[in-house]
Amino acid sequence: MHEALTHPKYGYYTQGDVFGSRGDFVTSPEVSQMMGELVGIWTLCAWQQAGQPKEFRLVEVGPGRGTLMADLLRATSTFKDFANALRVHLVEVSKPMRRLQWTMLRCQTMREHFGKNAGPNADTEDVGISFVSGATVQWHSDLEEVPSGPSVVLAHELLDALPTHRFLKTEHGWREVLVDLYDHEVEGEGSCALRFVLAPGDTPASRLLLPPRLKALGPDEVANLQAIEVSAKAMAYSQKIAQRIQEHGGAALLIDYGKDGPHESSLKAIKDHKFVDALHAPGKSDLSVDVDFSAIRQAVQEQGLGGDNKTMFHGPITQASLLHSLGIATRLESLVQHASEEQKESLLAGYERLVGNAESGGMGDKYMAVAITRMNAPTPVAFGGGADNPP
Repeated sequence: MHEALTHPKYGYYTQGDVFGSRGDFVTSPEVSQMMGELVGIWTLCAWQQAGQPKEFRLVEVGPGRGTLMADLLRATSTFKDFANALRVHLVEVSKPMRRLQWTMLRCQTMREHFGKNAGPNADTEDVGISFVSGATVQWHSDLEEVPSGPSVVLAHELLDALPTHRFLKTEHGWREVLVDLYDHEVEGEGSCALRFVLAPGDTPASRLLLPPRLKALGPDEVANLQAIEVSAKAMAYSQKIAQRIQEHGGAALLIDYGKDGPHESSLKAIKDHKFVDALHAPGKSDLSVDVDFSAIRQAVQEQGLGGDNKTMFHGPITQASLLHSLGIATRLESLVQHASEEQKESLLAGYERLVGNAESGGMGDKYMAVAITRMNAPTPVAFGGGADNPP
């Protein structure tokens, strides 16, 4: 799954723009500007709760086309102390996606912006100035490359794209599901194909990853499972985010589709907005799994064990709850007052898509949000807390 999505040459995400109506799938920020605007309000409140540091890192991991960040920066640009304090850091491995983000954020190189006073690295496109808000934007390949300091970390539809292990309960115990290469005749010509097979015995993953996950769930829940997915990568990345918050302060907001419990079989492949065979043409379709937020909670809580300054896990809450708490209805009312009839229709459709339930084609109850803070930090907005002077 990792290779199919991020291989430098053949990976799905490294081949160009896969987001939006012309891509293979649509994410919440692509549905309506209100998503990025309200995440911006949450970020502003998190900065206030952190004591309004004079400089802080606004980090987005897996920024897609940059739509959420562009809407966030535009919506918060009038809050001058906040806008002056933030330094934007985008964690993105795909060069084509970096170029899309550069364009979306209307960036200039340091040379273009400052001229002869630009200083070192003036011509690189790994750092620039965004004309959306005037913020400095810097790109990284990994979260660990982001400089230290108080941070607000955002991750929208990141965890679902991280690879998972799947295990089946058999009469011989739990067995891992593997991908096998086999000879397959296609129209009389020899060809290779992929298929799922069961491991004949224990694997490193079944010995190391499965036991602690099953122990965390408890015997009653495990007894009702016939299969289970365990995403060690998602759990490890959540721990990495939690460690940053624990060491440097701030907060993290993670939004993804999933539930507060284990999944038995959620791997899916999407091409041209349609579901396709996950093993057909690797690198040509988007692969994802539903997020097990109970596993993310477990990972964050385990990360803090033994430390004096543990992190706190908040949620999950539904995307609808998050956006309603941040004032999406009020924001919609304000936008509609100054919109044309065509714009009103688009805004209302976007609103329903963001907060409506899955039965009506909405994302509101399928997408979930969690937050991570230091143990003794104020409870984040929308998770039961509020800002001293909310915008």
